[in-house]
Amino acid sequence: MFKDDKRIRMFCGHYGSGKTEFAVNYVTKLKEEVGPDRKVVISDMDIVNPYFRSREKKAELEDKGIVVYGSSYNNDADIPAVPAEMMGPFIDKKCEYVIDLGGNDVGTIVLGRYKEHYDPEEIDVFMVINTYRPDTYDADLCIEQMHELEAGIGLKVTGFVNNTNLVRETTAADLIRGEEIISEVSKRTGVPIRYTTYVKEVVKDMTPEIEAKLSGTVVPMTYYMRASWM
Repeated sequence: MFKDDKRIRMFCGHYGSGKTEFAVNYVTKLKEEVGPDRKVVISDMDIVNPYFRSREKKAELEDKGIVVYGSSYNNDADIPAVPAEMMGPFIDKKCEYVIDLGGNDVGTIVLGRYKEHYDPEEIDVFMVINTYRPDTYDADLCIEQMHELEAGIGLKVTGFVNNTNLVRETTAADLIRGEEIISEVSKRTGVPIRYTTYVKEVVKDMTPEIEAKLSGTVVPMTYYMRASWM
C-alpha cells in the first residue's frame, strides 16, 4: 500500500487538517511494510506551528526503527530553521522519505532550500483536507488552498487525503460529507483522492457498506498526537 507511493512523500494541509497525525500514522505503517532492512525517515519541517509536531514522537518512532529529524535544539527548544541532515534522504535513493510540511503556504516555503537536491518525479505531494475547517469547508475553498500550497511548495499536489473529522465526535457520516466535497474538488482539478482516514477508536459506526462509498484506500488510524483528554 504505502510502499507503492513515490519514494519521497510530502504532506501538506491547512492548520487543523490533521496532516501530522496522518503523517505519523503513515510513516509507522510504511515502516511495517518495508521492513527493518529499508531505511525510513520522517522530517518535521513545520517551523511555524509549535503544536502537534511529529518530532514530539521522536522516541516512540525511533523505537520502531524510524529516523526522525526536526527543527529543534537538543530536541528541546524550537528554532525557526531546519537542520542540514534533512537533505540526505533527498539524495539517498535507498531511503523512504516522509516530510511533514508546515500548515498553509507560509509553512511550505522552507522546502525551497532543498529544491536543487530533489527530482520532482520522485515526489508525491499529499494534501490533507478536513472539510470542517473554515478554510476548506467547501470545494471552492479547498481548491483555493491547494493553489496556495502548490505555489509555496513549487510542486503540484498529486493526491488528496480525506481526513474530515470532528475529533472525538466524528462519525461515518462526517467521512461521507468529506467524500462529497473532496470528490467535487477531485473532479474539478483532476487530482485523485488517494486516502480516506478515520480513527478506529472514535468512528464506531464504520461498516463495509460505508467504507465502499469512500474513495482511495481507507486507512484506520490510531491517535499518536492527540492526548486522551483532547
